[in-house]
Amino acid sequence: MKTNEALEKLAAYEKTSFALGHAAGLMYYDGATIAPKGSADIRGSTLGELSRMGYNLTTSKETLEMLETLMADKASLDFITARKVSELFRDYDRVRRIPVDEYVAWQELAAKSDAVWHEAKEKDDFALFEPYLQKMFDTAKRIALYMEPDKKPYDTMLDMFERGLDTEKCEAFFIPLRAKLVPLIQKVTAKADQVDDTPLKQSFPVETQRRFSEFLMDVMELDRNHCLIGETEHPFTINFSKYDVRITTHYHEDMLVSSLYSVIHEGGHALYELHIGNDITFTNIGGGVSMAIHESQSRFYENIIGRSREFCGIIYPWLKKEFAPRLDNVTEDAFYRMINKSTPSLIRTEADELTYSLHVMIRYELEKRMFDGTLTAKQLPAEWNRLYKEYLGVDVPNDRKGVLQDSHWSNGNIGYFPSYAIGSAYSAQYIIEMSKNLNLWEEIKSGRLGKINAWFEDRIWKHGKTYDPGKLFESVCGNFNPDVYISYLEKKFTEVYGL
Repeated sequence: MKTNEALEKLAAYEKTSFALGHAAGLMYYDGATIAPKGSADIRGSTLGELSRMGYNLTTSKETLEMLETLMADKASLDFITARKVSELFRDYDRVRRIPVDEYVAWQELAAKSDAVWHEAKEKDDFALFEPYLQKMFDTAKRIALYMEPDKKPYDTMLDMFERGLDTEKCEAFFIPLRAKLVPLIQKVTAKADQVDDTPLKQSFPVETQRRFSEFLMDVMELDRNHCLIGETEHPFTINFSKYDVRITTHYHEDMLVSSLYSVIHEGGHALYELHIGNDITFTNIGGGVSMAIHESQSRFYENIIGRSREFCGIIYPWLKKEFAPRLDNVTEDAFYRMINKSTPSLIRTEADELTYSLHVMIRYELEKRMFDGTLTAKQLPAEWNRLYKEYLGVDVPNDRKGVLQDSHWSNGNIGYFPSYAIGSAYSAQYIIEMSKNLNLWEEIKSGRLGKINAWFEDRIWKHGKTYDPGKLFESVCGNFNPDVYISYLEKKFTEVYGL
């Protein structure tokens, strides 16, 4: 096969691969939002067939010949095409090692498992979900060993979400982070009574919260022609291309800030995907490069922007007016302290900035032990509860607020959790770099995030997967330095609590 012919076949491959991914993604979104509860089996079967088609496309002789031709002539290709080919060959080399029936069964199991998880969480019935959860971990371990037989399976899973990440790097990050966080958390907890957030736990009508979500999306300058919001049990973002990105939230009438920060967090993910470069859209590199980089965007918007005094000045007047008279006796300064209240809690997605990474560390420890065989799904609830007591000092009242709270394990996103903490640490370094080009806090105060969005678009969003995540981060911030994150937290919570 000649290079020109191979390039034509590459274009055809990209079109078909995108269509299959688009169809599968739409089915997943539908299943997690509005699909009837009894539709999981047929949806799983269809997703299985779509995955079989994708497997056959990726591992076909024609695809291999096309890739080998282009890899051999890589020096003549432009930078973008060469990157696409390299990434496709990497995917091919991994997928081809997995037996097709195992690959299809994995997709079918994920669809069924996710549906059972929703039911189990609703009923607070871990026993219902337990066999599916064990199968998910067992299958993930086999898949990982197929792909990289000479590597620890959990390291392979970590690498799937953050290239180059392994348990050794996680330990090097988590151990000193925990050592520095715990004393700070103890100081803050000792003064927890300084912040009373009960005014935010009144009855806030869901319909008005929906209008507030629309307001937030407009403030963030999310393109409403290409981004919409849905409702689900566990908020997530899914993208089909820069022209179709969906965010979701979950409304709690007595927990105003829950959906508030879900919308901002998912909006950060959406902004990334909505600003992928036109030259790589619809290709295998036309999306966010890794989950730590992705979470660095969502956590930046959620916490650095969303929990700043300046952003309070934007959202507080709307809330006070539209939810009157509930917040009539709450000053803007009091509101700021309420949304930054730090106290050990049960739910990761509602955790404050300071304690958040401890939630992630618990999940990391549990995943690691599920993979090394020292823990089973049946033992997970008890061990989950033990670690929450050890790390955060809280008692878990039930599995719904414990081991059943996250959707990640049910749909196969095992190894994802460390990305949240790494992304949070990344976000603190953006403050330093961004401040060299614009006045971050004045831009937030203006209520127009366009210049902030443009800064990220130029340095991160438009590049998609053109560069490896580590290299991309270093091009923006230099070497990763977790101490910057600690310093940011120390400064912020010293001010909030007058330490």
